[in-house]
Amino acid sequence: MNAPLPDIARSGAAAALLPLNWVGMDGIALPLRLADAAHGCVAARASVQVNLPRPAIKGIHMSRLYRLLQPHADAAPLSPAALSRLLQEMEDSHADCGSNAARAEFRFELLCQRPALVTPGLSGWKAYPAALGAELDGDGCRLWAEVEIAYSSTCPCSAALARRLIADAFRQQDGAATPDAVYDWLLEHATLATPHSQRSQARLRFDIAADAAGWDLAARIDLAEQALATPVQTAVKRADEQAFAALNGANLMYVEDAARRLQAALAGHGLSRVDVRHQESLHPHDAVAASRLS
Repeated sequence: MNAPLPDIARSGAAAALLPLNWVGMDGIALPLRLADAAHGCVAARASVQVNLPRPAIKGIHMSRLYRLLQPHADAAPLSPAALSRLLQEMEDSHADCGSNAARAEFRFELLCQRPALVTPGLSGWKAYPAALGAELDGDGCRLWAEVEIAYSSTCPCSAALARRLIADAFRQQDGAATPDAVYDWLLEHATLATPHSQRSQARLRFDIAADAAGWDLAARIDLAEQALATPVQTAVKRADEQAFAALNGANLMYVEDAARRLQAALAGHGLSRVDVRHQESLHPHDAVAASRLS
């Protein structure tokens, strides 16, 4: 009964003597407390791996990585410094395997309360897919944060074509063009043609300094939504829907325009990647644009 249990990862022989870049676990569920004071605990999925450079080692010890995650489950806030320490602990825990690199990623949804555009006291919650990650190797530790933002985009070309149809129809109408007559005609015919618009997504990645106090996800989301000007809304009444229509009309944009707006607004805030996708309502395919800043 007291005989030691077999440890095949240590005693077994590898089937092929080859190194592996990454070995570990993905999709580990845990509550995660962010270092940012404005946000508490989120339900996250973690991915943790180390490298396995020694060809003769059959496997790593997965339980060591799992146990290292537990101090970050709800109790201690995950700051950039804490994530850097976790990676060093992961690497150290597999020194007997020759591991000299580690990486980790946490994916979750960040809930933010958003007010209606014009209706006082009306608000709702919006979920932003987000991720925090880091990689440690001989070149040091690199940390990043990622967020996804949904917004509306109205095609500038489609808007111009719609305006031309409406203008041509007005020119052909009968009756005196008094202000009241124009007003009445527009009330009835201004939607003779409408530009196509669609829900769109922007995925943004930021480089994070190891000594940063927090991740500043909410602040970066705010800057991105201000740059786009047409983020999707939560609770709305008719006045808010009208205000949203006005924002779309004032901010016509191609996918290229959206990507450039985001790059210009966030380049000074650690932005390293921009990926924009417009899920076209005109086409059965999407329009995309991307930039890599680092």
